[in-house]
Amino acid sequence: MGIGATAGVAAIGGITVAAQAASTGSASSSSDGLLFDPDGYTEITTTLTDTDGTDHEVTYHFWKAITYVSKPVDATYQSLIVSVPVTIDGKAVDASDAPIVLSNVIAGYVESSVAEATGIGGAAMGGTPPTGGGGPSSAPPSASASPTPSASAGAPAGGGGGGAAAMPQMALLAGYVVVEPGARGRTLTDSSGEYYGTAPAAIVDLKAAVRYIRHNRGRIPGDVDRIVSVGVSAGGALSALLGASGDSPLYDEYLKEIGAAHASDAIFATGAWCPITDLEHADGAYEWNWGTNSTQSTGKTVDQTVSKDLRTQFAEYQASLKLRGLNHFGTLTARNYDEYLLKQYLQPSATTYLTGLSDTERETYLAANAFITWKNSKASFTWEDFLTHVGTRKKTAPAFDAFDLSAGENNEFGTGTTKARHFTAYGLKNDITGVTGTRVDSDIPEKLRLMNPMYHLLEKTNPKRTRHWWIRLGTSDTDTSHVISANLAAAANSLGDQVDHRYYWDQGHGANIDLPDFVAWVAGITGHKNALK
Repeated sequence: MGIGATAGVAAIGGITVAAQAASTGSASSSSDGLLFDPDGYTEITTTLTDTDGTDHEVTYHFWKAITYVSKPVDATYQSLIVSVPVTIDGKAVDASDAPIVLSNVIAGYVESSVAEATGIGGAAMGGTPPTGGGGPSSAPPSASASPTPSASAGAPAGGGGGGAAAMPQMALLAGYVVVEPGARGRTLTDSSGEYYGTAPAAIVDLKAAVRYIRHNRGRIPGDVDRIVSVGVSAGGALSALLGASGDSPLYDEYLKEIGAAHASDAIFATGAWCPITDLEHADGAYEWNWGTNSTQSTGKTVDQTVSKDLRTQFAEYQASLKLRGLNHFGTLTARNYDEYLLKQYLQPSATTYLTGLSDTERETYLAANAFITWKNSKASFTWEDFLTHVGTRKKTAPAFDAFDLSAGENNEFGTGTTKARHFTAYGLKNDITGVTGTRVDSDIPEKLRLMNPMYHLLEKTNPKRTRHWWIRLGTSDTDTSHVISANLAAAANSLGDQVDHRYYWDQGHGANIDLPDFVAWVAGITGHKNALK
């Protein structure tokens, strides 16, 4: 067994890394392509900086890209990497029965790849999502940064993908096994110009990755019955979908087509940050939330006739759900959702933030934000003042099914050589590109079911869904509606699932400012102690 060493310093996912690697064993290989090789790792010693700024020396085993299906459409994307801690600060770590954190960095429903990864945190997007595509709005923050909400509206201290970028290292520091899957995405085309990564490719690939892990019980380190999926933005949506749709037969033919392992694709828990999901109803939810904020960040004024139409659609949709809010709020409707968001999420979020400030800092913040009433150590304000505080919105109307087919979600529902399609009747009716018709294409309804966790929670309640949900959103995130994640949480809660859903005050899209809390949550639900505790 040959050993070679290299040394260097790098920044992985915003975390400072000083690495020294030793290669051991051979590349992962197997006769059927779906057997994990326990000896095919590289041993890496590295320094990871925790969220509190503390450096830790970590030795871990790293498996380079392994194709997780036997008939890949594109192995560059249909591969995963595995990282398993061995020692942390000189203390041996036994990860043989540790939770497995499945960490994706999918944004904007764009493809991501781990093919060239040489260490943990190696997943990279294969393209750049446009601003309308539900992707990150700024660069990932350092995991050790202390986000400070701005006194002005809409200043995201946490950048897009922050949780996804920092999560692998933080999970490794906790002593967990980390699997980072690549997946096909909507911008991929073959030599004939056909799109091969549009819906439902990304969720099919993530399911195949889960099946690969479960198929290798006893070979891959970790507890394959304690898989925790995490993702941000579209990755958060796919993480939620993975949790909601476990073992659903709707995906069987797609999984068979790519040679997925014959195993379960159900997961134990879902971590979803600012999920861009429920796409067929997202336009209405967005206008209900941000419709009165008529100016885009680009300075463009939103068409209020369109906004009003979509708000009406949302009211009808919300009424049809018959969802009850958390903490015995009652049935959620378009008329009372603002009150619900204020009481359940927004005011508690502001309270938490203000409580964490020094007296001087709090006084300064409140002076700059006079709309907040601070009484008995609690924050209160009106919905209208909150919207004014956030200010401009990011997206136009419609936000997701654009009349000119320019949104990333239009591309997500492309097919063949057709780059983008309408997936709502309203978008199609108001098309300005020359597309005609009165109904969306016949395959669209099935694609929407395949891509929407709400379908698996409410319409066809899935008995194999996860029972553990961690959902987060920034209060200044105008990439999506606050209603989307709140409805997801309410749907899971209505089924008796454990739901931990909160909002980060003044944070924008992609924020993740409580990673230690998430790691502690994983320890609590799995019963596996954090290695640093």
